[in-house]
Amino acid sequence: MKKISKILIANRGEIALRIIRACKELSIKSVVVFSEADVNGVWVSRADECYPIVGNPIDAYLKYDKIIDIAKKTKCDAIHPGYGFLSESAEFAQACADNGIIFIGPKPDHIALFGDKMASKVAMKKIGVPVLEGTDTPLINKDEGERIAIEIGFPVIIKAAFGGGGRGMRIVRSAEEFSNMFDSATNEAIKYFGKGEVFIEKYVENPRHIEIQVVADSYGNVVHLGERDCSIQRRHQKVIEISPSPLLNDAVRQKLAVLSVNAMMQLGYESVGTIEFLVDEADNIYFIEMNTRVQVEHPVTEMTTGVDIIQWMIEIAAGDKLKYLQHEIKFRGYAIEFRINSEDPQNNFMPTTGTVKKYLTPGGPGVRLDTSLYSGYELPTNYDSMLGKLIVFSLDWQGAVAKARRALDEFYIEGVKTNIVLHKEIVRDEGFKAGKFNTGYLDANLKQFNMEGESLVAQEEEKATKLADMIKKLKSNDLVALKNDFMLW
Repeated sequence: MKKISKILIANRGEIALRIIRACKELSIKSVVVFSEADVNGVWVSRADECYPIVGNPIDAYLKYDKIIDIAKKTKCDAIHPGYGFLSESAEFAQACADNGIIFIGPKPDHIALFGDKMASKVAMKKIGVPVLEGTDTPLINKDEGERIAIEIGFPVIIKAAFGGGGRGMRIVRSAEEFSNMFDSATNEAIKYFGKGEVFIEKYVENPRHIEIQVVADSYGNVVHLGERDCSIQRRHQKVIEISPSPLLNDAVRQKLAVLSVNAMMQLGYESVGTIEFLVDEADNIYFIEMNTRVQVEHPVTEMTTGVDIIQWMIEIAAGDKLKYLQHEIKFRGYAIEFRINSEDPQNNFMPTTGTVKKYLTPGGPGVRLDTSLYSGYELPTNYDSMLGKLIVFSLDWQGAVAKARRALDEFYIEGVKTNIVLHKEIVRDEGFKAGKFNTGYLDANLKQFNMEGESLVAQEEEKATKLADMIKKLKSNDLVALKNDFMLW
């Protein structure tokens, strides 16, 4: 049995803080590396040890030679990559193994397989998982791509072969626009992933985006932790995640779970992973990709199962067997996660920067907030715009929506524009409240949403003025006027 007593966390922000908390509950020491831009990060102060990596702030979390060197010098047994950065780098996972350090995640060959969307699609198809019609090898030739697109039939979708997060992805609805869309997709793929290869597949109009959380140990045991509905997206990037899906019927739910578990058993997968599917209006299922890491949206699964996914990752990496078999995992209630981003909804959701001047957080029963934000925090310009995640839980769907509405109304960040106002609009929308949404939901509703929102500052100023007036009347013993104020309050 491998012993893990000290973990280096090769990440930043809320996920670094989340891993630190899991380490503390397991009595494991935590070490973080940090960039010059993150010197005041909450996670930096919460870790048992912290070490700076100077230079470009983004490169600080990508220099795996330096990270491994720090891990060895600080006598860390393992490295947890979180998500993003090095989390899906087979080279990094292999480098950890070569240096006698446990990589908390899957084997390098599985990371490599599922990092190649084409190869993973072929592998899943081979073991009986349904996939969308399309190319089986990456493309760089535009003319060949257009020929294949015409053969498949429009609409088609062009996707970066090496990447994710909605980058390098374009929907093409006619042959006339194929050339421009192909150039746009490949250029973006090169910019974000360093490779311009793409693949083409049939585009499904307004499906549901459903993903299955799987966990596997090194003894051949595989369980699923239910599904998450990630259909509410903007520019192919997730905005809200829900577990379980309020629209999925039990037959489809069971089929997705069985397909996922069987696939991971056949492939000999280890650690946590998320298998993503599209489900069309006729309940047809199509595999699209697998993420070989912890997902941003893992908290909704934790809320509905009681499983600490990060702790399970660590324990599996240490060689432990799964604690529970499938029939012992109990599902209950609904959880909704809202990604809180620093972006301006009134300016095409452009990323924003600034200093957090006032910070009021929601709380109460069934409310969880995963963030490293605080009053006075100056947002760095070098990283993703996500500030944190608000998660709510209730035993029924309507209760979860009501709790979300209340929690979002309590949430206030001054000094930086955020998308909280968008979330407030969504939870008040009749379609959302009825649980009726697909990947086209936001595009269909965005124009009708009011992105201005109410100003908490204005509300507080008005209250302060009223209170000052009431105190003045109280001091002057004007009880009649004071009584009227209380009636109007």
